[in-house]
Order: sequence, then structure tokens, then C-alpha cells
Amino acid sequence: MLKPSMPRAALIAELLLLFAALPLAYRFSPIRIPALPLLWVASGYAYWQLLRDPRFNRSRLWNASKLPAHLAAILVTFAIVAFLLWLGVHRFAPAREWSFVRRNPVFWAIVMLAYPVLSVYPQGILYRAFFFERYASIFPGRWTIILASAAAFAFLHIIFRNPLAPALTFAGGLLFAWRYAETGSLATSCFEHALYGCWLFTVGLGEYFYHGTIATVGTALRP
Repeated sequence: MLKPSMPRAALIAELLLLFAALPLAYRFSPIRIPALPLLWVASGYAYWQLLRDPRFNRSRLWNASKLPAHLAAILVTFAIVAFLLWLGVHRFAPAREWSFVRRNPVFWAIVMLAYPVLSVYPQGILYRAFFFERYASIFPGRWTIILASAAAFAFLHIIFRNPLAPALTFAGGLLFAWRYAETGSLATSCFEHALYGCWLFTVGLGEYFYHGTIATVGTALRP
């Protein structure tokens, strides 16, 4: 566990700044700026804090050797959830089904390749590796910190201005945080995260996960 020398009050202040104040400021900012560079800055800070402590096990930042043992469970769970997500889109929003792939297959392919590297891994550093190590003293207990990590991850997604994004990412955040806690492998957790993220973009829900989407679920998912 990463034990920073900063006082507990300062640690809580940092937590509130990174995981509450910054998403709120971005959500209500009158100026539209790209979200990814801000994510990279925040995750860069988290990465730096992890590396500067010699007690932190740096292998946790990747540790792909854990993936094979969990691959079958990950894929079975993903197949079930992916089917349910597709069924929901097919039933309640058929116009959105496969819309990204149909409209712009080249850009869709680029997103499938770039999203895991440019978005998933930085989020993994910030919301799993850093969060677990930095704030373990604030959220003692395995499930306490898993819930806190998932809640922070979901809260980030208020920037997309629709209720579906935080709802889905809270469920996903629980799974990804649990996987990280179970394996100590950011590679395994990020692989699972990338599967679900790429599927959301593919099946037709991607517009709820990029900046500027303001449609409500009630309007967007009407039969």
C-alpha cells in the first residue's frame, strides 16, 4: 500500500480535487476543451506519484502474466453483458444499432485501436492503480475501496451530460476495480475495460461517451 507522507486532511483534499472538483469544473465549464489531454495530465500525476514511492510494486502497472488465468471468465462475462446491451439497443433504440460502424467504418476501426491506449490505460492508472494505493487508508477494506473506485469512475462520466454514462460506468467500474483487486494486474483490468468500451461504441451507445452528448435517456431510448 502506498503511504504518502502528506497528512490525512491533505490526502482527502487531493481526493476531492482530482475525483470531484475537476469533473464538476469540466462539466459546468462554459468553454469546451478536449477531455483526453486533461485525463493524460491527471493520470500522469498519478503515475508520477506511484513511481516516486520505492515501496510501490511497479509490476502492478502492467503484469500481463495474470491475464491468461482470468481470460475465460472475462470473456464469458463479457459475452453475456454484451448480448444484453445489444438486446437493449435493438429493442429500445434500433436506429442507433451499429450506427457508428455503418456511418464511418474507418473511424470506428481507428477508435477500436486508439481507445484502449489513449483512454483506457490512463483511466486504469488513475482510477485503479493510483486510487487503490493512494487512498487505501481512507477506504479500508477490499469492497470499500472497490465501491469508492467505482463511484469515482462513474462520477467522472458526468462530463458527458447524460445519466446513462454514469450508470453504466458505475457497473463497469465495480467489475474493473474488482478485477484489479483480484489480480494486481492493470493489464488484465484494462483488457476487460477495453472490451466493454469498444463494444459500447460498436453496438450504438458510443455517443453517450464522448463530450457534447446532452440527450437524455428518456428521449434517446424511446421505442
